[in-house]
Amino acid sequence: MSRTVIRGGLVITAAEEMHTDVLVEEGRIVALAAHGSPYAESWSRSADRTIDATGKYVIPGGVDAHTHMELPFGGTFASDTFETGTRAAAWGGTTTIVDFAVQGRGQALRQGLDAWYAKSDAQCAIDYAFHMILSDVNESTLKEMDLLVSEGVTSFKLFTAYPGVFYSDDGQILRAMQRAAGNGGLIMMHAENGIAIDVLVEQALAEGRTDPRYHGEVRHVLLEAEATHRTIQLARVAGAPLYVVHVSAEEAVAEIAGARRMGLNVFGETCPQYLFLSTDNLAEPDFEGAKYVCSTPLRPREHQAALWRGLRTNDLQVVSTDHCPFCFQGQKELGRGDFSKIPNGMPGVENRMDLLHQGVVEGRIGRRRWIEIACAAPARMFGLYPKKGTIAPGSDADLVIYDPTAEQTLSAETHHMNVDYSAYEGKHLTGRVETVLSRGELVIDQGEFTGRAGHGQYIPRGTCQYLI
Repeated sequence: MSRTVIRGGLVITAAEEMHTDVLVEEGRIVALAAHGSPYAESWSRSADRTIDATGKYVIPGGVDAHTHMELPFGGTFASDTFETGTRAAAWGGTTTIVDFAVQGRGQALRQGLDAWYAKSDAQCAIDYAFHMILSDVNESTLKEMDLLVSEGVTSFKLFTAYPGVFYSDDGQILRAMQRAAGNGGLIMMHAENGIAIDVLVEQALAEGRTDPRYHGEVRHVLLEAEATHRTIQLARVAGAPLYVVHVSAEEAVAEIAGARRMGLNVFGETCPQYLFLSTDNLAEPDFEGAKYVCSTPLRPREHQAALWRGLRTNDLQVVSTDHCPFCFQGQKELGRGDFSKIPNGMPGVENRMDLLHQGVVEGRIGRRRWIEIACAAPARMFGLYPKKGTIAPGSDADLVIYDPTAEQTLSAETHHMNVDYSAYEGKHLTGRVETVLSRGELVIDQGEFTGRAGHGQYIPRGTCQYLI
């Protein structure tokens, strides 16, 4: 039996902070004991490995519940594979991702899910699970939803955006919600009014407004708010919980907050790009703004305060990345002269934990809330807790030794994502991942990658544990 002891650190979970040593055996946490106690001291004498975390934080491995590895989009593919993307996630202190399998139009859900199993098999450096994107809601796929829930794919994403690709109309959305209400699944919603957006895109291009900054202008904040409101009402009719992904606008936060005040099971996710970037980036000259094209789009800077406030008040519960990288050269450049052809997506799976810690440094959130929104809440939301997202006896030994005083500057030259730019190039941060264990195995050791493709295991998930 292999034994690892992590000693001397400040253990931080969503619930508490403790100067506690952690005992790991065979990939799981088996005990915690006060640092310096005879019980804790006895562990070190029989340990195969002792990690000194003095002066550091010991936190749960991050759970990124929204990634898109190898996603086909706009005639190209997201540039991170499951191998490169999960390796980069490990560098950033994330030890579990939940990626999106895609149902092609006219295909069965099983066909799409099997394709994602094949892409990821023996490739991942960390543990992984899947959501299912529903592109074609019909009687057959509704029945398949029940089967997927029974095998641990318990969340389904629908779109009010991207007509002709992922878009579902209100009737299809309602039927999927009704099915989820019966089988325990959670509906995830990309909430933008895609029909109206397409009109605005057509008008902008006809008027010669083709630069990347117009991507943000045509995807108006009110069209995000409208779709958020509409899908909340459909969820009420269906009696189903609803999780709104990548919330970017103050008006959409207000819709979610209002629903939650009514006691509805409505949840919201935002992403680091909306907390730290803005339309100023979309407007960067010489087509540099294309690097920041994603949907929902970046918003004017004043929306950031509402998003941080929503995280503090728990009107937004989760921060994921929506990691969907496309290289500037050869991919983002497909949209030169027509912003609608720029592949939608940004890199970020490696930066999430550090950027949110910067929110702690700046006093926007507390340390336990950092762990809540990055680890515990996504694990609860998607049926992974307490296997993931916390530090407790019986939990997987997904652990991060985090140096809260280390200084770093984000750059494409030093990151490990398979993309040729950083969305946060030159941004100075305080705090850095030092060592990462995934199920007790060192994958980052003192700033060196020691993991391997194939270490990561696929995880069937339970149903949402975070209902009001």
